Amino acid sequence: MFMDSVQIETTAPLTLEFNQIASPPTAIYRIPKDTIRTSLKASTADSVLASVYSLGTGGILLSNLLVELGASPVVFGMLSSIPMLVNLIQPLGAYLSERSTSRFQYSLRTHGIGRLLWLVLVIGIVSATLGVIDAHQLVILTLLIVLFSNLLGGLGTASWLSWVAMIVPRRLRGRYFGTRNSAASLTNLVCVPMAGLVVSHWYGGTLQGYGIVLLISIVFGIVGLGCQSFQVDMNPQSQNTYYGKSPQTSEIQSEVTKDESSEVLQSIHLPQDQLANSIWKNSNFLVFLLYFSFWTLAVNLSSPFFNLYMLDTLDLDVSYVTIYNSLQAGATLLMLILWGKLADKIGNRPILICIGILVGVTPLLWLGIGVNRLDIWLWLPLLHILIGGTWAAIDLCNNNIQLGIAPSKNQSIYFATAAAVAGASGALGTTIGSFLVQFAQSGGLLGLFALSGLFRLVALVPLMFLQEPGRG
Repeated sequence: MFMDSVQIETTAPLTLEFNQIASPPTAIYRIPKDTIRTSLKASTADSVLASVYSLGTGGILLSNLLVELGASPVVFGMLSSIPMLVNLIQPLGAYLSERSTSRFQYSLRTHGIGRLLWLVLVIGIVSATLGVIDAHQLVILTLLIVLFSNLLGGLGTASWLSWVAMIVPRRLRGRYFGTRNSAASLTNLVCVPMAGLVVSHWYGGTLQGYGIVLLISIVFGIVGLGCQSFQVDMNPQSQNTYYGKSPQTSEIQSEVTKDESSEVLQSIHLPQDQLANSIWKNSNFLVFLLYFSFWTLAVNLSSPFFNLYMLDTLDLDVSYVTIYNSLQAGATLLMLILWGKLADKIGNRPILICIGILVGVTPLLWLGIGVNRLDIWLWLPLLHILIGGTWAAIDLCNNNIQLGIAPSKNQSIYFATAAAVAGASGALGTTIGSFLVQFAQSGGLLGLFALSGLFRLVALVPLMFLQEPGRG
């Protein structure tokens, strides 16, 4: 399918005196190719089922529920900011995950409980239809579940990413994640309209209809976690430990299986204070953090307000906006595999720079849009197709380059640090954007779009100094 044989190489620096050894040894984990293939298929199935879970617990369906309940704009602001702010907890999640002995078991304790929490909202919807609780109480319950489920997800995200990074061979990451993300996009493309029809045409009303869709989504989410049991498990203690008979041993080869039982002859762990120092001394990772944080801020200055501009300023019917979003999802689906293959061939950094410039000027394309047939039937559809195709490259390559830069030792700590920084900067960008829209002298939404475009272009500058591992 993807390979004839697989050899995943990870670097694990020895630090008896931290800088005592000039050339860090390499631990090579050999995973049978059949095991790799099964793991990749299981991960793809998990992504498809997780997409069904996500469409019921977020996005347009959850927003529509809050609209039906008469939620205030403040509630919608909280709904948008919570997923970004909870990224601040990812370093804690990474710390806890590195002290576990199984990536799969840790995923069950975090994502599993987080997904089961949504059953409380199903009960709340039943209670509301019976008159036990009112709409205001159901809104509060919804926000609490969004908060705690995202907190649990934040605790598990870095561990999951580190797990997948060890399974997917470096030379196949672009192609594999392109295929995986395409499968998830296709699921959204097909299932979102179907779920919308169920909600709007359910005989008991939209509230009951959403409850049915939510329950089905939760079931799919739990089944998706079950698919992870078919992935080769990783013991973080082994991933972050050097095995050898002496500090001079330069290479150890071992089979990584679910029943890993090789004798630990010597283990040397990196203390947490030295781990923090190693992160801040990793100049390449710091350059990525600078780019990623400023890019996230620049994007979130405007991204939450494009739908608002179409629905409010242009006063378009919601059916048009739904069509545009479907076109965007379709473009993402078609382009992901292409970007994945191209990333494997030329690298992720060149794509991020070139496509990033195009994404940077995209907000400026909104400035000439008006309410006329040409714009509604031609310009807006083409604009959303452009957004879907270009963002497929940005999301894929940002993920791939982060996997390549983060060292395998204590890898989840690096992922969590990046997510926390991006979450804080993204929430800050949304907050700044909300305030700027209120001032007439800023030009309203159009002025905000122009400012966001400028900031996006500036955010690309650190990429010029970033070194992508494995590329000349």
